[in-house]
Amino acid sequence: MRKIKYKKGRKLQHTSLEYTGIHKDHESEMQLFVYDDADVIEYEKFTVFALNTCIDYTKNNWLNIHGLNNIDLIKTIGEHFKLDDFLLADILNTTKRTKLEEQRDVLFFNIKSLLPSEYSDGLKVEQLSFILKDGILISFQEKRSDFFTHIRERLRMHAGIVRTKKVDYLLYLLLDAVMENFYITIEDEEENIEELIDLTKKGADPVILEKIENHRDNFNFLKRSIIPLRDSLYYLKTIKDDDTNELIQKETFNFFIRLHQKSLELLEQIDSDMSSLESASNFYFSEQSRKMNEIMKTLTIISAIFIPLTFIVGVYGMNFEYMPELKERNGYFMVMGAMFLLVIALIIYFKKRRWF
Repeated sequence: MRKIKYKKGRKLQHTSLEYTGIHKDHESEMQLFVYDDADVIEYEKFTVFALNTCIDYTKNNWLNIHGLNNIDLIKTIGEHFKLDDFLLADILNTTKRTKLEEQRDVLFFNIKSLLPSEYSDGLKVEQLSFILKDGILISFQEKRSDFFTHIRERLRMHAGIVRTKKVDYLLYLLLDAVMENFYITIEDEEENIEELIDLTKKGADPVILEKIENHRDNFNFLKRSIIPLRDSLYYLKTIKDDDTNELIQKETFNFFIRLHQKSLELLEQIDSDMSSLESASNFYFSEQSRKMNEIMKTLTIISAIFIPLTFIVGVYGMNFEYMPELKERNGYFMVMGAMFLLVIALIIYFKKRRWF
């Protein structure tokens, strides 16, 4: 059976700066939003040399990097914002699980985004990483995608409260957008489960069992992605209780608590869907057993009909000299008629007993 593997991990040093993802053909680009309640400035496809002149720490800044192939660019960003090499290594190493890393002036978050694949029963996986510092949020995407299009529009149109909040609220919105992909994926998997259940009612094709195992792998992969996210969001709750982090505003913690509740709901839904998938698997094997029983019953009835016929043929196949029926002119037709009547009698008997 096919196993879901995003990228087979290689042994890398924890500070090795090497992109291990699959989107190696995407050119690295940067996009910057500088905003506050009064105004927003958007910089598209600018270079690292413009960081000092474009970033305004009196406002909120969102720096988004598309594509992780340019290692020199990632190093330059790390040097500019004084980021440790092991954080940059975690951004580039897409085999890492979801994690939250807290430092004195940095909050690091990475997460897996999962969406249904258009061409197979598998899942599309992309790792996203976030660096939260005072006055700036840096997001890293493996490729250009539309996960955050609606958030960019809210910044441009001053919709909602995003421009009245600090960048920690923006981090909440980005994480929430990624978690919405989990809901989309689960809904797609649920539709697939319904189709599989319908297919198992129509037949016991071995391809159905393979599809069931593929979707079970998908749910297991979803679960392995959400559980560390749940743990990371729970850790944020402890930060609130300990009152040790100044990067997240007091009023913003409640939004992250909502994300934690969402992660619990997602896991509960996955458990429920896996039970439905298990039911589909059981139904498949039950249908297979039923068909096998039907075949065995049919063969048994046929055997039961032919056993007495075989006995009669065996009797008259004996080489005794004195067998009265052999001298009868119509003996052959009498035996054949008796055998025919015997078959009819057995069929009527089996039918009355509802054996077929």
